[in-house]
Amino acid sequence: MKVLFIGDIYGRPGLDMLNTYLAELKSTYKPNIIIVNAENASNGRGISLKIYKEIMSLGVHAITMGNWVWGHKELFEFIDDSNIVRPINFREAPGKGSIEINYNGKKLLVINALGRTFMNANMECPFQTTKKAIEQSQADYTIVDIHAEATSEKVALGHYLDGIATAVVGTHTHVPTADERMLPNGTLYITDVGMTGPINGVIGVTKEIVLDRFLNGFSIPNEVAPGPKQLNAVMMDFTKKTIKRIHIESETV
Repeated sequence: MKVLFIGDIYGRPGLDMLNTYLAELKSTYKPNIIIVNAENASNGRGISLKIYKEIMSLGVHAITMGNWVWGHKELFEFIDDSNIVRPINFREAPGKGSIEINYNGKKLLVINALGRTFMNANMECPFQTTKKAIEQSQADYTIVDIHAEATSEKVALGHYLDGIATAVVGTHTHVPTADERMLPNGTLYITDVGMTGPINGVIGVTKEIVLDRFLNGFSIPNEVAPGPKQLNAVMMDFTKKTIKRIHIESETV
């Protein structure tokens, strides 16, 4: 089974890159399953029904989320009937923390988990909840999207699930890491896939807003950065045990 995982879609620039390049990625890599993290898809926070339909219409099989999962309140109205996977370690929440996708007689379990370090300590343990979900499933393969701030937490989860999950991929920090590899017991791993959206902002936000915040402590609402765009993803082959980073930059603004 070959799985394409596309990193955090950030606002309209990220959606434009997905619309522009997904067909090319399909043609080049021929994935069986496509998964997208879209917790920043609606202007940087959450996802709307319109955006959900737009992403799914491109042939995406599942959408994972993260700390901004509830950023767009409309999600409460449709998440239960969607292919959206919200963090599994919420104590009580609508929607699903995992879904199974069938392909050619095989099942892929898709899990989304939220880290706790520097984020939300009130979440259930992402280590125990993901392992329990895998052990209770009869799926042939499992991919875990760990949406976390600390690289140490992501690396630790990778080792914790090594030989249990088929793949553990990190999201949230929006900067792709160069540590894609197979762990000692066979799990494919990368600390952060990177984001799909603006290149010249600060992890998606207009740079002047963030600079002012750091320099002067003055905060105004975030705006999605203008200018050139990027797409970051990983292509995984579960049979060959390979994981490859993909980086595309827009040729025009």
